[in-house]
Amino acid sequence: MRYKRIILLVLFLAALLGLLEWSGMRANFNAEYIHRLLEENLWRGLAIYIVLFCIGNLLHIPGWIFLAAAVLALGKVWGGMVTYVAATLSCVITYFVIRLIGGDFLHEIRNRYARRILQILDSHPVTCISSLRVVFQTMPTINYALALSGVGFRPYLLGTLIGLPLPITLYCLFFDYLARVLHWQ
Repeated sequence: MRYKRIILLVLFLAALLGLLEWSGMRANFNAEYIHRLLEENLWRGLAIYIVLFCIGNLLHIPGWIFLAAAVLALGKVWGGMVTYVAATLSCVITYFVIRLIGGDFLHEIRNRYARRILQILDSHPVTCISSLRVVFQTMPTINYALALSGVGFRPYLLGTLIGLPLPITLYCLFFDYLARVLHWQ
């Protein structure tokens, strides 16, 4: 069956979402909870923050929620550094999970536009991935597409490491500014 891997991927994500809903963990995917967690116990909070970021990325929860919470709890410098590490780990875990289940499914697509995009990605993977990270950061759809594209892990990681610092820095400055203007704690 041609779409077996994609069906398995959808079933896996549905099961993960169902497990989070059933366990009550889904309610923890908000900036207030993460902020409180980081303030109460830094090391435990950081570990849970990274786990939530990784699960959130798999389930298409926007990364800015995690970044905002980290900036508000830890400040723009430490919040940005923690987010950079968590975002990178999140992208790596998403890559391996999606690749394990979905393989390089996008190479089976016969559409000429899709084939052309994959050729560009294959010829300049680090440049393409770092550019995508600058524009879309840790957007789960991009992570899924890159994992399913067949791009190797090394260029995926390198492009991610190169592309994430700029948008994370800009978001940190933005959330820090908002916190000061709106007098958030």
